[in-house]
Amino acid sequence: VCSQERCFSSLVPAQPVPPLAQTLQGYLRALEPLIPEEELVHTRKNIQKFCGEGGLGPQLQEGLERRARHSNNWISDWWVQWAYLESRQPLPVHSNPAISLPKRDFSDWRGQLVFASKLIAAALDFKNVVDNGRLPVEYMRGQPLCMELFPLLFSSCRIPGRKHDTITHHSRARHITVVRNYQFFQMDVYNSDGSRMTESQIHAQLLRIRAESWKTDKEPMGILTSEHRQTWGQAYSRLLKDKLNKESVRAIEKGLFTLCLDSPVMRVSDDKYSSRMAAQILHGGGTHSNSGNRWFDKTLQFVVGEDGSWGLLYEQATAEGPPIATLLDHILQYCKKPDPKKTPLIPLQMPKKLYFNIDREIKRDIEHAKQNLDILINDLDIRCFNFQRFGKELPKQHNLSPNAFIQVALQLAYYKVHNEVCASCDIASQRMFRGGRTDYIRSPTNQMLKFVLTFDDPSISREAKLELLREAIETYVTLTDQALKGQSIDRHLLGLKLQAIEEGLSVPRLFMDTAYGLATHWKLRTGQVPANTDSVMCFGPLVPDGYAVCYNPQSDHVHFSVTAFNCCEETQAETLAATLHSTLCQLQELLQPTV
Repeated sequence: VCSQERCFSSLVPAQPVPPLAQTLQGYLRALEPLIPEEELVHTRKNIQKFCGEGGLGPQLQEGLERRARHSNNWISDWWVQWAYLESRQPLPVHSNPAISLPKRDFSDWRGQLVFASKLIAAALDFKNVVDNGRLPVEYMRGQPLCMELFPLLFSSCRIPGRKHDTITHHSRARHITVVRNYQFFQMDVYNSDGSRMTESQIHAQLLRIRAESWKTDKEPMGILTSEHRQTWGQAYSRLLKDKLNKESVRAIEKGLFTLCLDSPVMRVSDDKYSSRMAAQILHGGGTHSNSGNRWFDKTLQFVVGEDGSWGLLYEQATAEGPPIATLLDHILQYCKKPDPKKTPLIPLQMPKKLYFNIDREIKRDIEHAKQNLDILINDLDIRCFNFQRFGKELPKQHNLSPNAFIQVALQLAYYKVHNEVCASCDIASQRMFRGGRTDYIRSPTNQMLKFVLTFDDPSISREAKLELLREAIETYVTLTDQALKGQSIDRHLLGLKLQAIEEGLSVPRLFMDTAYGLATHWKLRTGQVPANTDSVMCFGPLVPDGYAVCYNPQSDHVHFSVTAFNCCEETQAETLAATLHSTLCQLQELLQPTV
């Protein structure tokens, strides 16, 4: 894997450390639409002290530049540690994104197993392409992208710890784990001669697993992985004291990926189907449903229902959106083809059922985890909808960036609901740099705020509003370009803060300021799904009084998912989703007025 990683990343440059003055100016500009002028005066003074003579800024910047010279990437390891591994929040809803894919043409367990066999074969085929160095280097805007995450997608798992988690990666696994009715199985997917199993061999093994797992009276061990990370870390230590438990857990962790064969769920009306489906992939629907059919620490989990529903849940410390989109694209292409391989007449070993010794303490841990997960699931409000009036072609016809257009629509919809704008983050890939992960593109900008404030003002002409819309979009495009060149502000600010901690210095006042708290209280977490298919991505908000909005723009329609927490009275996913729908219609009217 190491040599592969080297060849995957040798084509791309190192990630630059942005100039200090540029980041601090960008930070001030980002604050202007969010906080009153009198508070800004205080922040400006803090910034002047920070970067002036005797201030910590230049010293910390020098430390980051030194770090950049001596590491693969100056921020990625810190980011993964800080954003993921040290976070103590549960993985379902708060962290792991879910992608639900277009419904397949089957409606019973037989069709479920046939499709699951194809899906496993497709994922193994993708792994083979990666392992043999045949995965084409991806490009963005003519620049090659870092490919080093791809080999790490398989056989990796997050391991809980009391203070922070770790990642484990195994390079020689020959099995996957399959979970059905809360029971886990270790299933080899390679023959003794090293060849990949055919779809019919895989299908035969899945039939055997089904026959062995028809009872639902087993303890849902997977529920433990949904806990608060410190709680799960303590339970994990207790669980692994037993030799049998340790063997079973290790088999799950080492597996190439996990396949979750979900039991049937209650039917819902068509307009609610996509929301229910997204919830099903995201958290399993509750402990009375399929939440025990997950191992949330696993990097890749494919979920297949009996009603044609399917999707993928992934763990972000190792995986992120674009590589996952490439994997799914490969799977969808593979699924269109007939099974290319003849089945050898080899007797197959029975898949190995994984057993657990459950004492009173572990039983109590499971009961607590069940209660906590159901509380979390009941607190999450999910609304998915397919906006069908137009897609990315409409803004393109007016020489406007589709992504920036949707971001402006989101700010406008938020303003209509809450009568204010809020700190929002859109995710920008940093894969054009070696070991690069992500940074944020921030909104609102001053130009966006100006447009939002004038949008419903009847005294302002359509032409003036169009000009303000164009300015808002162009400013956002500039911020996007800066982010894609490694010149965004958020990872740099985080790096400066962590460098101070690394050097044993007190955290600079700049980061203790109320303005910094407000600027990083992301009430709107957004993400564009880079997919060529009608998939819906979904995750929970970053803060209790916030939203998460994912969107997948296709040429003539856009898929949206909106989430919020019920515990916050001010935020309702349904209200924001409906307002977003009407806002997009109004923006279309602005661009193309009907006579």
